Amino acid sequence: MWDNSRYSSALPPILRRITMVRTTMSPVATARAVWFASFSITLAAWAEEPPQSKKPADDPPAPTPWKVLFDGKTLKDWKVTEFGGEGAVDVDEGAIVMQRGSELTGIHWTGPALPKMNYEVALEAKKIDGSDFFCGLVFPIGESYCSFVVGGWGGGVIGLSAVDGLYAVDNQTASYDSFDENRWYKIRLRVSEHLVQAWIDNKRVVHLTTKGHKFSVHPAVDLSKPLGVSCYSTVAAVRNIRIRDLSKLEAQEMPQD
Repeated sequence: MWDNSRYSSALPPILRRITMVRTTMSPVATARAVWFASFSITLAAWAEEPPQSKKPADDPPAPTPWKVLFDGKTLKDWKVTEFGGEGAVDVDEGAIVMQRGSELTGIHWTGPALPKMNYEVALEAKKIDGSDFFCGLVFPIGESYCSFVVGGWGGGVIGLSAVDGLYAVDNQTASYDSFDENRWYKIRLRVSEHLVQAWIDNKRVVHLTTKGHKFSVHPAVDLSKPLGVSCYSTVAAVRNIRIRDLSKLEAQEMPQD
């Protein structure tokens, strides 16, 4: 009869019990039993180990800080644009109010140099009275300029003027909406190497690749450079004007199909 006791001293208790049972098991059968018990112990140990936690994904970088361009009290670093026939411009209750002119009334930036590429500018604008655009935002794209028109051509056209020589109503950025009087609209414009994008109340209304396009402004608002806001035959107000540099990730955003 096979004696397993001489092998039992170096084994774990569960295996020791197997080897100390008096049995007619052959050496091969005993070895198989010992292997099976060892395998069972290993599986149990694995089951008791806590699962390794997944490495958390890297958080997206925080947006770059905004630089305030309007202090809410004065026209510091701004100048009333001399279009000819412009209405009065005043600061009232934290907003720049532009009265109706014969055509255009507006302001333009005269302060320190601002970025021409890879930046985002934001403001709030409202139409107080009138039937045409209450926000014509002139902005740089590298060494060129363009304007973002909100509420033009009778009050409902949104788009960039001009793209490839075509004004907002005639180019691929044109869209249409209605705008309430005395309601503030949040307007945001982003310019990068690859894209020009614009949002109204967090709804994206412009998404245009810069590649293959030529940008310009209507001659009537040329005096709004380098950064300016105007209204046409309308009483309008703007506030909370600010600008920021884009992060590296934002600047690398590519056009969507």
